[in-house]
Amino acid sequence: MPGYVALVLHAHLPYVRHPEHARSLEERWLFEALWECYLPLLGVLDRLAADRVVAPLTLSVSPPLLAMLRDELLLRRFEDHLRRLTALAARVEARFAGSGFAAAAAFYRARLAGAASAWAALGGDVPGALLRHAAAGRVELLTTAATHAYLPGLLPTPASIRAQIRLGRRAFAALTGAPEPRGFWLPECAYAPGIDADLAAAGVRFTVLDAHALALAAPAPSAGASVPVRSPSGVACFGRDRDSAREVWSRDAGYPGHPVYREFYRDVGLDLPERELDGEIGPGGARLMTGLKLHRVTGPGPDKAPYDPARASAQARAHAAAFVVRREAALASICGAPAPPVLVAPYDAELFGHFWLEGPEFLEHALRGLAASDRAVPIALGAYLERHPPTEVVAPAASTWGEGGFGAFWTGPSAARLWRHAHHAERAVQRALSRCRGAGGLPGRALDQAIRELLLLQSSDWAFMMSAGDMVPYAEARTRAHAARARRLAGLAQEPSAAPADVAWLDALCALDPFLAELSGPALQDAFDPWR
Repeated sequence: MPGYVALVLHAHLPYVRHPEHARSLEERWLFEALWECYLPLLGVLDRLAADRVVAPLTLSVSPPLLAMLRDELLLRRFEDHLRRLTALAARVEARFAGSGFAAAAAFYRARLAGAASAWAALGGDVPGALLRHAAAGRVELLTTAATHAYLPGLLPTPASIRAQIRLGRRAFAALTGAPEPRGFWLPECAYAPGIDADLAAAGVRFTVLDAHALALAAPAPSAGASVPVRSPSGVACFGRDRDSAREVWSRDAGYPGHPVYREFYRDVGLDLPERELDGEIGPGGARLMTGLKLHRVTGPGPDKAPYDPARASAQARAHAAAFVVRREAALASICGAPAPPVLVAPYDAELFGHFWLEGPEFLEHALRGLAASDRAVPIALGAYLERHPPTEVVAPAASTWGEGGFGAFWTGPSAARLWRHAHHAERAVQRALSRCRGAGGLPGRALDQAIRELLLLQSSDWAFMMSAGDMVPYAEARTRAHAARARRLAGLAQEPSAAPADVAWLDALCALDPFLAELSGPALQDAFDPWR
């Protein structure tokens, strides 16, 4: 009886759109992910398809990311960014010609040319390309909460948990034209008892939990995390395979730390004189990461050797082969499981290409190796469930895959101030819903936008930034802005009439934050209702 390996990628970025700034620094997060991660991932899928390699994977795409990938303003800005970066890469290549960095510089120029060609070939439609691969069975698409909210943090306001789940699924359907997915990625892989009932009521069939959610379950599953179980509400729960995670994610022993791989923290934007950066600098001359990084990891110290793309490519293939061999050995060691074991290996999609430049190549060759194996067969999560529905019922424990494993990263001291704003704003929106549901005209528009602002306030990204100590002022500013807007809009929805200034403000705000503009009226408002 063969075992299975389910590679699961979760693609998400915070919703960032700043038309008021010609070159917003935060919009670069999307642009970097596009040319470093998403386009290379599509390249992997295209090559596997061309070679008729059958190696399906599971991919979760968040509504904020889908919305940005459908936004004409952001797509035009990405094309401008790609042109500027291509010009800078040509300048860097000329500067380092004949030096030890020549191969690395030439590599980036070619990589950017490939990104531009791929972008043109798909007409800038990344979601459309993913849907085509999904239709061919190469990818199973999932989605997640509407704004990737940390759901256990919303337990004091359970209506928001319902809304995040319902609207996450509705937004996926509205933005892709595809049916609501059967699977649901829990943001930050975070679970609390009772959330399974909300998932089941929304029509979700399966999700992924961290391994300790099952290890601490009541009762403990007979096969640990190697076979999915059913929650008390009937949702199938897959457990994350710890060894697969450690080999890729571990800060000390993970693949990306190998000495020949590209060093993430050295960048020409930090190393070169400002006059040579073609304007790729931030406000006030602040230095930026450009994505052009010419050094390799080398070792733990500050001295870094030139990056050798050929050596790194060979190492990525060797690591992929080792990954497959270890999965085969792990599956062979599992005895007495009630169904064929499945090792679930979930990762942030942005790891592959952004933080770990060689990640897409590793992923491609891991999938090729699994496709050639008769002991570790690649499979999508939904396909596994169709063949082997779980029968064992357990109550998973509260958990997350984040630091510490139990949510302190999102609700601890560094991020605690966020939740007060989120809960107060939710109450204001709920009052407006109770009084103005179904209203037309300006009250209805104000109520809809209040809901959108509340959802954006609940994004897990702001808590993550606060706890990580990264972009804290931006996270705090977004928290304050969305909270204030949600409360003011909730009040405006209840006014019998609006001043011209209020109408102009609402118009401007809807243009500034058009997130989920595809949904309005009952499609937004009934998402907070009790399950029926």
